[in-house]
Amino acid sequence: MNTLTDAEVAIRAVEAGAAVVRATFGTAVNRFAKSATDFATEADLASERAILEVIGSLRPGDAVIGEEYGAIGQAARTWLVDPLCGTVNFAARSPMFAVNVALPDSGTTVAAVAQPLTGEVFWTDGTAVNVRRDGTDSPATCSATSRLVDVDIDATPGEDFLGAQLLTDEAFRAAFALRVCSTALTLAWVAVGRHAGYLTNGPLVDSVHFTAGTALCQAAGGVVTDFRGDPLHTGPGLVAAADATTHRRLLELIAPHLDGAVSGTRGGSSGD
Repeated sequence: MNTLTDAEVAIRAVEAGAAVVRATFGTAVNRFAKSATDFATEADLASERAILEVIGSLRPGDAVIGEEYGAIGQAARTWLVDPLCGTVNFAARSPMFAVNVALPDSGTTVAAVAQPLTGEVFWTDGTAVNVRRDGTDSPATCSATSRLVDVDIDATPGEDFLGAQLLTDEAFRAAFALRVCSTALTLAWVAVGRHAGYLTNGPLVDSVHFTAGTALCQAAGGVVTDFRGDPLHTGPGLVAAADATTHRRLLELIAPHLDGAVSGTRGGSSGD
């Protein structure tokens, strides 16, 4: 039996997926439609296969739920895999995408998010956050200095979505600079101090899109709640903030838009 920690398994898994994605970035890839507005590519599928191979060889008794291949096995421990978070960005040759893996287990979540084009891996063992570059780990914490806040604007057609309202809210735009990116990558950036916050609708429980990123934010000391400031998963939406002051201001700006705007749509920007 190998002696690798779960965190090291997660890192190896996302590095394997990231290598596949990096090798195919900028090339012509086939698309496989999931719906009228969502698709996967050959890179999504190949990345997930690479991740499954790592987890299967190092943790053969565990189960996996993947974005592309679904549930594999049944076990007390289940890995959540998003092999390419930001598929639309990837297909458009925009560099904002990531590969993420999470293992929720006994109240603590091990997670890793890889940014393929920079070679960085943002990871946590559930207690602290590190950024790995060229095999070297550096500790990281949240910071609101950038004032950048990502608002996930994905929604089901015909349904109200809070994000769309916030994009035209003068008070919100005066308080924060807005960006839209890959769900996992943006949450990782909040965790390591590059962005001040992120918000989206749900559902979020056991999501391959959100679990790794929220685990990073929580381990880094960020404030992660629902739209009303209650514990995550107890109410609508997700607010991840670098500190209490930023979190409080975000809740103040969100509050006027809550009625009728939280429809429980999926979230997960840029073609997860």
